[in-house]
Order: sequence, then C-alpha cells, then structure tokens
Amino acid sequence: MPRFAANLSMMYTEHDFPDRFAAASADGFEAVEYLFPYAYDATGLRRRLDDHGLRQVLFNAPPGAWDSGERGLTALPGRETELRSGTDRALEYAAALGCPRVHMMAGLVRPDATPAELAEHRDTYVTNLAWAAERATAVGVDILIEPINGRDMPGYFLSRQADAHAVVREVGAANLKVQLDLYHCQIVEGDLTATLRRDLPTGRVGHLQVAGVPDRHEPDEGELSIRHLFDVIDDLGFDGWIGCEYRPRAGTSEGLGWLRNHRGEDA
Repeated sequence: MPRFAANLSMMYTEHDFPDRFAAASADGFEAVEYLFPYAYDATGLRRRLDDHGLRQVLFNAPPGAWDSGERGLTALPGRETELRSGTDRALEYAAALGCPRVHMMAGLVRPDATPAELAEHRDTYVTNLAWAAERATAVGVDILIEPINGRDMPGYFLSRQADAHAVVREVGAANLKVQLDLYHCQIVEGDLTATLRRDLPTGRVGHLQVAGVPDRHEPDEGELSIRHLFDVIDDLGFDGWIGCEYRPRAGTSEGLGWLRNHRGEDA
C-alpha cells in the first residue's frame, strides 16, 4: 500500500507550524514534508520529529528570494555561488533531520527568452545538478527535480516529465531523481496512468505528490480517479512516499476521509 507524507506547508495550517507535527501524527501520518526548514533550528525540528514518531522525507533547497517571487536558482546563469551555498545549507539540514531527499527548484525564465538563452539555462541546470548530486552523495541524499505547471508558476523552467527524465539521464548520477507530482502532471500533460506505468519502473522517480485537480484540494475531489491511481502505484511496487501537497478545503483532519477510506478505516 502506498505510504503518505503530510505536507506541513499546506496541511494543518490551522495550527502554528511547530504544532503541525503533532497534528499530523495524531491523524496517523508517519512522515512529513514541507517547503523549507530554514526559519527553524534543525535541532528543534528533529526533536519534533522524534517526539511524534515522524520521518522527514522531503524539503526544498533555498530557492533564492522567495518572498520577492524567485522560485529556485538551479537553472539561472550567474547565480552559481548562491546556489552552491544554499545546497550545502540544505544538505546540513538533511543530515540533521535524517531526510533522504532534497528538491532543488529550477527557477523562472523570461517568456521572451531566445533559444540560445534557453540553451544556456539548460546547460546551467545540468552543471549545477551534477555538482549537487556529487555533493549529496557524501551524505546519502537524493537530489530531486520537479516539473511544475505554468498556470500555478508561470515561467518555471521545467514543466514536462520527459524533459525532467532527459536531464536525469544526461547527468547520469544515481542519486538524481524526478519528483512526480500528479497534480502538476495532470494539468500539463495528463495521461497519468500511462506516465506512472512508463516512469516508475525506470527507478528514476524518487518521490510522488498528489492533490485534487483543478483546485488543489483533497485528492479525491475533482477530475482525478485517485483510487485507481493509488492502485496503479501499488501494482507497480513503488516503495517511496506520496506527499499530500494540497490545500484542505476546510479543516485538515476533517478532510482526511479519502485517506481513511484508502486504509480501509471508517470514514
């Protein structure tokens, strides 16, 4: 059966962030993910995990000036020094939290970027990911890249699964993998069942995420047949985690009927 991690950046927002660990544990989650840990001391976060029997399975490397609209640095020429410093900081947190995966966001490109400029972005992306993957090997961490839809994040450099897998193949590092978010994939290209059957057996997918489409609420709301998709994931033997990266329509706990149903519990 697929394993689910609560995304504490989107779920349990009715609680202060440090209290979301306890709330997720009380609802039966065994793992958590979130966007960024850097506003908190790693020792304190580790204590929250340990106190509530939780595993940290994913967070993002520093993305640049997030509050000013930046969404990653990995594909941005000229930002290599900041990118490498941020990667080292992320790996320090990963070691402290026992987290085996770090997502490195690509960044935004101008809508009028020329083919030559896009090629420079891609070259920068590949070079930075190769450096980061080598760096992460020393601490046993996988580096992840995620295609993100252009409706939610206009201008994001990476949006299609095939492009992500092409980058992973080109870099050729065993610990560089794809973060397949079914929400983003459905919006960009659809055909989720075929995508899962094509890509999960390659071993290049290191993490899954899910949310309802189109409104990013509970995964059983909207156009996805989530029970079918979970069955496909199970049939394919995926042994990683599925991050629940969605915005609950009302209270987080009250909206977990989909998870209780999947576990065979009373809703």
